Amino acid sequence: MSEQKSSIMLVDDHPLLRKGLRQLLALEDELEVIAEAGSGTEAIPLAVELDPDLIILDLNMQGMDGIATLKCLRDEGVTSRIVMLTVSDADEDVVNAISNGADGYLLKDADPEVLLEQIKRALSGKMVLSEAITQVLATALRRPAVKTSAELNSLTNREHEILSFIAKGLSNKLIARELNISDGTVKVHVKHLLKKLGLRSRVEAAVWMVNQQGAKA
Repeated sequence: MSEQKSSIMLVDDHPLLRKGLRQLLALEDELEVIAEAGSGTEAIPLAVELDPDLIILDLNMQGMDGIATLKCLRDEGVTSRIVMLTVSDADEDVVNAISNGADGYLLKDADPEVLLEQIKRALSGKMVLSEAITQVLATALRRPAVKTSAELNSLTNREHEILSFIAKGLSNKLIARELNISDGTVKVHVKHLLKKLGLRSRVEAAVWMVNQQGAKA
């Protein structure tokens, strides 16, 4: 049924690549491309209006690049999962993307089957990384958590519940089902708790929560 499809938006300044991605995603009945944008400037109002489940974002675009677009999307309060799809495996790009709120980082030279699998994993709430990227990120995440438990205490009970589910890797849809509330309500709570904790993405929130739990252990 159509309401169970996951909505995806493609952002890339190469029409040919967008077309190829659209064809790849069309192989899966549960995935639906609801919008395309050829630039960051075009993508931001579309993402705010459509609130897709997943945004696949190119890093090296003309004009407003992927990182600037990513920052703007998060600043606008977009809580969609955002996965970078790029040719760059430079450490700086990876860390920049994840620390600015990306939920994944995939390379364009991946096999189509692998790419499709990773996209589905991203939609299920997992962080997705191309193999070459994992080590770079592991090093970056060894930085100590800068948030304090006092900030955790500023969350409402419901926000705390949702944060715990995020830390377990659950998607908005699964959290909504667990708590018997709507997807929209979950998105509002996620937006609020990220703002309170000064975090830019669900991935950062999950890492921080796991660090907090580790510190108490």
